[in-house]
Amino acid sequence: MRLVFMGTPEFAVPTVEALARAGHQVLAVVAQPDRPAGRGQALKVPATKAWAAARGVPVLQPEKVRDGALATALRALEPDLLVVTAYGRILGRDLLTLAPLGAINVHASLLPRWRGAAPIQWAVAAGDAETGVTIMQMDEGLDTGDVLLVRATSIGLDETAEGLAPRLAALGGEALVEALALLAAGALVPIRQAEAGVTLAPILERSHGLLDFTRPAAELACRVRGFTPWPGTYTSVGGRVLKVHRALALSATPGDGPPGTARVAGGVLRVACGGATALELLEVQPEGKKRMAARDFVNGLPAGGLVLGA
Repeated sequence: MRLVFMGTPEFAVPTVEALARAGHQVLAVVAQPDRPAGRGQALKVPATKAWAAARGVPVLQPEKVRDGALATALRALEPDLLVVTAYGRILGRDLLTLAPLGAINVHASLLPRWRGAAPIQWAVAAGDAETGVTIMQMDEGLDTGDVLLVRATSIGLDETAEGLAPRLAALGGEALVEALALLAAGALVPIRQAEAGVTLAPILERSHGLLDFTRPAAELACRVRGFTPWPGTYTSVGGRVLKVHRALALSATPGDGPPGTARVAGGVLRVACGGATALELLEVQPEGKKRMAARDFVNGLPAGGLVLGA
């Protein structure tokens, strides 16, 4: 097929690579503009742009996508289909309908669960045992289009969002190639999404990482894994931020105290949580310092108890 690919981050690269390997003609790659990144705020080239440049594929990076200019440019290429993976912009009807086969999206969840911008992070943070990818015919809603193909995978008990993302990216590329072969053969049957079971995966904000120790420890441990590396999870000690990079959920023991109470004993930092549970902090990062094992952090703390979140 003659395709235009729309995607921006590293997550999108396995999809466009799978398309090329399968023999589809990638007419152009559309990515978001280069953006400042890092402490030096140097312009960062999108991963898909780098992929395209290495292969001589034209790249478009419009600042706006709903003014008609992009649709006009893409229509001139006469694609059979638009493929979208983590592009990061909402597309208007002019883009969704310019190709004969419309636009297909590779979405990193089992729709209708986790519609939105951060499905991988929210699936892990919610403690889901399973996730996957959905190949979806796009419409003007937020991930509301008809489902064309679904491939599921389990989430490991210790898996972080950062670790899960490459697996889903590869699975998405494989599923898309399979879906396009079925589409060409006329063997795909679009299925309308169920109205029940809809959940949203909003854009992550810094505030999502604040640990609320009145919640059960298992929930907090999932949030630690789900919000790695961004926005990260954190609490405070003596008014200073303490980032939590790894943690383990435990059952409460006598003497744990009310939620937020931390006990330092035997090189272990254990925090009382809601629901008669406790969270053992395994790796932390005090404000202004490097990340470290919790046992190294507690070496500088008085034995006994302290309150986190204060």
